[in-house]
Amino acid sequence: MIILLRHRTEGLRADNGARVFSRGKVKEMKADLIIKNAKIFTADSDNPEASAMVVKDGRFVYVGDESGLSDYEGETMDLAGAFLMPGIIDSHVHVALSVAFEYADMGIPIDCSGKKDVLESMAEAIREDPRQSRYRFVLARASLQGEDLTKEDLDVICPDGELMVIEEECHSIWVNSRLLARFNITDDTPDPRPGLSYYVRRDGHVTGNIYEVAIMRFLLDGTRELTDEQIDRALIRWIDNSVGNGVTCVFDAGIPDDNEFLERVYTRLRNMDRQGRLPVYVDGCYLSWQPDRAKNDLDELGRFSRVFDTEHLKVHTLKIFLDGTLKIETAALITPYEDTRKSGTTYFYEEELSEVLRGLNEAGFDLHLHTVGEGASRMVLDSVETVKKELGDRYRVKVTCAHLEIQDDADLSRFAELGVFADFTPWWHAGNEGGTPLDTYRRLLGDRRANNMYRCKTLWDSGALVTWSSDEVFFGNFYAWNPYLGMEVGMTRHITEKTKTDEWNRTVEAFPPDSERMGIIEMLLGYTINGAIQLGIEDRKGSIEVGKDADFLIFDNDLLTVKPEGLSHSRPREVYIRGRRIFTLGS
Repeated sequence: MIILLRHRTEGLRADNGARVFSRGKVKEMKADLIIKNAKIFTADSDNPEASAMVVKDGRFVYVGDESGLSDYEGETMDLAGAFLMPGIIDSHVHVALSVAFEYADMGIPIDCSGKKDVLESMAEAIREDPRQSRYRFVLARASLQGEDLTKEDLDVICPDGELMVIEEECHSIWVNSRLLARFNITDDTPDPRPGLSYYVRRDGHVTGNIYEVAIMRFLLDGTRELTDEQIDRALIRWIDNSVGNGVTCVFDAGIPDDNEFLERVYTRLRNMDRQGRLPVYVDGCYLSWQPDRAKNDLDELGRFSRVFDTEHLKVHTLKIFLDGTLKIETAALITPYEDTRKSGTTYFYEEELSEVLRGLNEAGFDLHLHTVGEGASRMVLDSVETVKKELGDRYRVKVTCAHLEIQDDADLSRFAELGVFADFTPWWHAGNEGGTPLDTYRRLLGDRRANNMYRCKTLWDSGALVTWSSDEVFFGNFYAWNPYLGMEVGMTRHITEKTKTDEWNRTVEAFPPDSERMGIIEMLLGYTINGAIQLGIEDRKGSIEVGKDADFLIFDNDLLTVKPEGLSHSRPREVYIRGRRIFTLGS
């Protein structure tokens, strides 16, 4: 049996608006919308199921069975047993970064193996289109079969133009000499964070291979030329997709090393909201990754909080990129990587992170961190434990660790004990981004750790508050932004021919362990009330309760009983925000 998380906000039911007394007589309350004969999943621990509800002035004023509807009059909808649930909350997205990539040339995919064939494939593409001044390609590092590319290799096939090869996870790149020169990268250029964000060197000379945040100015080259109209067009595409999927709230996780463009995107969102064109609630952030700038970043977060404060746009969170990724071995581990015996590192050391927590606590802000490796999340847990002991009852920072691909056994109970939120990207749970062979992780991590990744069910059962997210950085066809893809793969840990996603994401078998598969109620709670609690908006969003905003979705299929395989094809037939229907499927 699933026990719903208790999250009651005192006073929500103080006035349910049931009856109005006038001159000693009882008369029915005029409502904006009355719904009956529905199968309502409320995400409310005190009232988990209902069949009827009433909306007035954008809020729920009644939730229960149909016997209570006699107190209300107004437009009535008989749903004939249709499934209804709260609006979906995606707790880690990259809206601003995806806007930037909407107009960036992300390159031609290279699908071959071995350095020689990779170079020849790129050379052929350049020969077929010789008039360009710049070329971009996308490559899985594994395709190089243990070898690496250098600027000299790239100079041979592209001597007269700029050439960039983007590693498939967008966490490292290879560039030729012309690009290094344009960005003034020389042998003497210091690494932003040695061992994590750095310029690969051989015999003291830069090779053209660049890792982590140091790549962002190459990737985002050209964003400053984007017009407001281009930014708005991309945002409208995202808004339309979100509304169509019933995503009513998101946490935007920022852009590494480009808060300037982040501010431009937030400015456009603010303007849209003031014009009544932003129905989706956006909880934004200010991004930090350099400890020596942490104090300035906290001040800038305060400015963002003041400047971006409209009905559907708020900023109260500092986002920190704490480590990297597993496949390029920049994620921070406790037990070293099997092949290199290195452990990776983090942008902040523990005491530096603790100092950030103290500053956030004083200012009244929250913290959200990119934590892929077990070493990164342990550092967060240790810092939270230290600062909580220091501050006692004065501690108030909400801390969220995102991604959590691997965890050390000793830390699994600490999330609940310390009140740290665990945000997972469940569509990865068939193998990161779908389709990464288990053998890849076995090579990196060894059998035991590779067979125990994405331990969301263990954390859920420990009492930790778990949330779900899409964490995509491209709009494209929006497949990876689909919360029902997250629900399906979170339950199956498998991407099959029934799954709505790109063909290359298919997996041969379910990703282990079976014990970490989630149930549908856990998926729904993580996408609703738990997300609201993470964002600090549980008094208004995340569940169908009296007093809360009337954000809800109506489906033709019952998500509680539908088979997990193929659930990714689900879409709401109607979407309501603040009691107003803003989407109808097929219209």
